[in-house]
Amino acid sequence: MLAAVVAYVASHGFSDLSLREVAAAIGTSHRMLIYHFGSREGLLVAVVRAVEGAQRDFLAEFAADTSLSPAGIMRKMWPRLADPSLWPSQRLFFEIYSQALQHRPGTAGLLAGIVDSWVEPMTEYARQRGIDPELARVDARLSVAVCRGLLLDLLATGDRAAVDAAVERYLAQYEAITDHG
Repeated sequence: MLAAVVAYVASHGFSDLSLREVAAAIGTSHRMLIYHFGSREGLLVAVVRAVEGAQRDFLAEFAADTSLSPAGIMRKMWPRLADPSLWPSQRLFFEIYSQALQHRPGTAGLLAGIVDSWVEPMTEYARQRGIDPELARVDARLSVAVCRGLLLDLLATGDRAAVDAAVERYLAQYEAITDHG
């Protein structure tokens, strides 16, 4: 059921849809959605978590290539994260993230692990490639923040060339630090 909702949201967005509309579109009832997810917000949190999980799975595919540096992995990952077909999901992420930060009922569960679920695997990938574990963790957190900030910039401005240039600048600086420091 969640996979059907994720697919529907990816193609139609969610901000203006009711649970009844989503339920009808995926062939269930709004009562079943409430039973499984608790509320509209709970469903949105589940959608965001599913999309984030798929993105981390995609990252894991690149990370399996031991010939890639952490920056090389991020260079391959960025086009996926910034793909216009994912923009509805990205917008939903930022919408629900901000609601969770404001303690909107049904959204608090999103905050648990929203950063660490990325930091942990990124730290491990960097550590496996010889980067000091403490620095790897700091770098991973910084990378998550930079990527999220640049995704927000991209969604707000639509200026792909400028955002891609900023990504490349960040990665070049990251490589310079990790190669020499």
